[in-house]
Amino acid sequence: MGIFKKIGKALAKTRESIARKFDALLSHGELDDDFYDDLTDILISCDIGARTSMDMVEELRVRARKEKLRNGEDVKNCLKSILTDEFDALPKIEIEYPAIITIIGVNGVGKTTTIGKLSNYFKGQKKEVTLVAGDTFRAAASAQLSEWANRTKTRIIKHDEGADAAAVVFDGLTSAKAKKTDVLLIDTAGRLHTKTNLMEELRKIDKVITREYPEAHRYNFIVLDATTGQNALTQIEAFNEFVHIDGIVLTKLDGTAKGGVVVAIEKDLELPVVFVGVGEGVDDIEEFNSKEFIDSLF
Repeated sequence: MGIFKKIGKALAKTRESIARKFDALLSHGELDDDFYDDLTDILISCDIGARTSMDMVEELRVRARKEKLRNGEDVKNCLKSILTDEFDALPKIEIEYPAIITIIGVNGVGKTTTIGKLSNYFKGQKKEVTLVAGDTFRAAASAQLSEWANRTKTRIIKHDEGADAAAVVFDGLTSAKAKKTDVLLIDTAGRLHTKTNLMEELRKIDKVITREYPEAHRYNFIVLDATTGQNALTQIEAFNEFVHIDGIVLTKLDGTAKGGVVVAIEKDLELPVVFVGVGEGVDDIEEFNSKEFIDSLF
């Protein structure tokens, strides 16, 4: 299944939610104030966010008047154009090698599974990959990552449960430099911003990487569960206080009607969504493509 079909399938719930409300709204005919108010509510209901939704609708209002839009298809195409302009204006990430990718986030968002899928993805790109079991806090976290390493035939660096996470990362960095690894994927413990000790551990890991492998290309990716909607923005802001967040991996996009949160994340926080999870399989992670996302949304 191609990427377009995968993203289209993953966004089915979001698209159905928008389409049903959108078609009902357009059946009323006139593009008046009530139409624009109702359209704003529809976009907000799909977790595009209040500010972003209002900005989009105001831009649509201006363009509709200027371009004399009359029917539903014209309105849809105009919204697509507005979204395209928004995404094109935001920063993009192109991963350079050697790459160190630290995966962070709260409990239960699928960090370890994401790392397994990413290892498979990069190996598909003919890159040498090593995993680092930096989650020494959660019981069986290392074992879970080891299962993914076996499944994807990927090297893994790990210590015993309860070990110093920064020490595991240090060993991973040493190995990556010695073996000239293309991609080092670092798992970390799930944490909330209220867990000060774990957040400080994250900062310590960040410093170790900076000190030990300054010539590598660094990326801190936060994993977010798409089903949490606007709460995802709060998580990003909390983690950003301790380490610089470079990009986002959005999981469970196929399990929600709130796929519009991608728009809110990119617009409100000016952070790129780099990868999206589009299913349960090892191959079900894709580079985020804004055009395919927008085409699948409406």
